[in-house]
Amino acid sequence: MKQKPTSEKERFIILDVMRGLSLMGIALANFPEFGLWTFLSSEEQAAMPTAAIDSTIRFLQYFLVDGKFYTIFSILFGIGFSLILSHHGTRIFLRRMAILVAIGFLHLMFIWSGDILLLYAVGGLLLTLFVKVTDRWLLAIAISLILIPICLDALTELANIQFAQPFYAKWWTVATANGITEENFATWLHDANSYTEVFAFLKQGAWERLWEFVEGHRLPKVLGLFIMGYLIGKHRLYARIKQLPMRRIFLLSLSVAIPTSILYAWSAVSGHPWGQTVHAVLYAVSVIPMSACYVSVVCLLYLQRPDCSVWRWIAAPGRMALTCYIGQSLTGIFLFYGIGLGLGMSFGLVHIELIALCVFVIQIVLSRVWFLFFRFGPLEWLWRLATYGHYFPILK
Repeated sequence: MKQKPTSEKERFIILDVMRGLSLMGIALANFPEFGLWTFLSSEEQAAMPTAAIDSTIRFLQYFLVDGKFYTIFSILFGIGFSLILSHHGTRIFLRRMAILVAIGFLHLMFIWSGDILLLYAVGGLLLTLFVKVTDRWLLAIAISLILIPICLDALTELANIQFAQPFYAKWWTVATANGITEENFATWLHDANSYTEVFAFLKQGAWERLWEFVEGHRLPKVLGLFIMGYLIGKHRLYARIKQLPMRRIFLLSLSVAIPTSILYAWSAVSGHPWGQTVHAVLYAVSVIPMSACYVSVVCLLYLQRPDCSVWRWIAAPGRMALTCYIGQSLTGIFLFYGIGLGLGMSFGLVHIELIALCVFVIQIVLSRVWFLFFRFGPLEWLWRLATYGHYFPILK
């Protein structure tokens, strides 16, 4: 019997809604880098006409966005694993992750150095090791993995153990070999007149990304969140949100998230005045509560008006998350790099975030129109063809 992907009738719209909202947050987090604003020096940022409001937006970005939507997306990834496991077993999931490794590598090397797909694929492969672990141990392992980065940061700060130093050295070796230096690093993509120049930046950017993953201890964080999502999916909590104390979850998470997120944002914009270890603690204790706050408030609104058409609009990009994620990268390149419109380094943070919101709104409309005629997003369809090994129609 041929195995098939989840049909439209089998989908839970609340998961697609969460995935769609996560894509919005990911756009808000990534577009300051696409717009090359993060490449500017503090003096250049301060010289922009929007500098005053940009400082407020930057604080709000750390307070409301940084890490929060990536956390939700990671938990949704774990839930997706539980769904595939219940329908098809680990073999299909492993095949799906192997293909995602290839997609992530191509995205990292040829489109954007800020890729997250390769990390997700590696984390997904590791996730299969925990299938037979009991719930109690799964929860303990997830919490431990999320807290491990704090210990690693403490070792770096107190014992001067530089885990990422080899990757940092390789990054600048490759950068120098391609003519990229600290002097032209910030302007390289803006001044690029050909894809050859962009590709030179991407080659060193791949090593920079590996350095960021190791320096930020991303893999244990992601794997811990995957396991949390797997636990949620295993017990199908997404299917019985009516029975969950969502209002209590919202109030509790909000009471924790507000003070800890304010402290985290202040630490981030102030250059970690209490040290990297304290900053890592603030990140750990603020990101998950704020993410839980977002999830619970969306669930409460959904329960009040489950038939509201707004949910289907927001869910549309969530149903084609891979296509929209890659689409955001291509849009950012077209708008801001020298091989496109060359608008990078021209806008302050407030305008870049408004552009990110506009891009997401356009993705909502395009996704909604797409699903009037098609069953899957274009990249999702190709991914499924390769995963299941047989053809199935994309047209409705």
